[in-house]
Amino acid sequence: MESLDLRVLADALAWKQAGHAVSLVTVVETWGSAPRPPGALLAVRDDGVVSGSVSGGCVEDDLIARTKAAMHQPVVAGQPKPAMLAYGVSKEEAARFGLPCGGTLRLVQEPLQDTLWVEQVLQRTADHQMVSRTLTLATGAVTLGAAVRGQTMQFDGSVLRTLFGPRWRLLLIGAGQLSQAVASMATALDFEVLVCDPRDEYAATLMQGVSGVRRVEGMPDDVVRELQVDAHTAIVALTHDPKLDDMALLEALGSDAFYVGALGSRRNQDARKKRLAEHFDMTEEQLARLHGPVGLRIGARTPAEIAVSILAEIIQVKNLVASTPVASPASRCVIA
Repeated sequence: MESLDLRVLADALAWKQAGHAVSLVTVVETWGSAPRPPGALLAVRDDGVVSGSVSGGCVEDDLIARTKAAMHQPVVAGQPKPAMLAYGVSKEEAARFGLPCGGTLRLVQEPLQDTLWVEQVLQRTADHQMVSRTLTLATGAVTLGAAVRGQTMQFDGSVLRTLFGPRWRLLLIGAGQLSQAVASMATALDFEVLVCDPRDEYAATLMQGVSGVRRVEGMPDDVVRELQVDAHTAIVALTHDPKLDDMALLEALGSDAFYVGALGSRRNQDARKKRLAEHFDMTEEQLARLHGPVGLRIGARTPAEIAVSILAEIIQVKNLVASTPVASPASRCVIA
């Protein structure tokens, strides 16, 4: 359930709309040391152009050749159906394709016919929804339904269920030098980065220096409230100004954000928690969610080093959250 897979779907949709034949390939099982996990997605265009990866480059050349050949074969009856592929089933084949430690891959190759489900997955994930997609190999039928954190890809040999979720989102309160470093690294990590700083002189500098970042105008507490923060959102307060940071944290600690952090020494954090408890009646449980001093303790000193520590802690919490189940998914709807 990586945002990389959403890019693969977006590329596949664009290619299909441009008139190309497209095939999707999904990793469904791995043994040994496989470079890509189950659920990893690859799209192959009829001219051999690809998006994504299923093996980190080990089998892609052969897979592209086989996929292109299949695309140009006449269909005997009806539309082409999904099919199974396997690599590395023997030591010789594993060595031939460079799969490490005798690793083995089983793949589902799926001709992309109807693109409605792709459009809906991209729209629903853009709306910060999690989506479950079920593919029946015998018919090629696709079913979409709601999904929740902690669900995993499933395959029983005839039915494949994969999961797609929204991009992880990071809201930074403050647009100073540290925020610039955090924003730059976070975009490289494929976070959707939003910055809120009512001080125009700070915000202008950040927006000029870091690409791919969106400024959200308004006071921080209003922005957090209006953003409809979900469990794919992290919020970090970096202004060092209690008038801005505290109000943002007041809203953030009561939200569904998976991570809430604030810059400042341990002494400052203790004073902050005391203020929030005394003046805003925040509970111990809510205050315990605050990561402060923000970031992992790696002896960071420069803005870049502090940014590394902050993002390392966010990733650590994110990966734990992503593997933790919550509730049952809602009903499904048949797409094809």
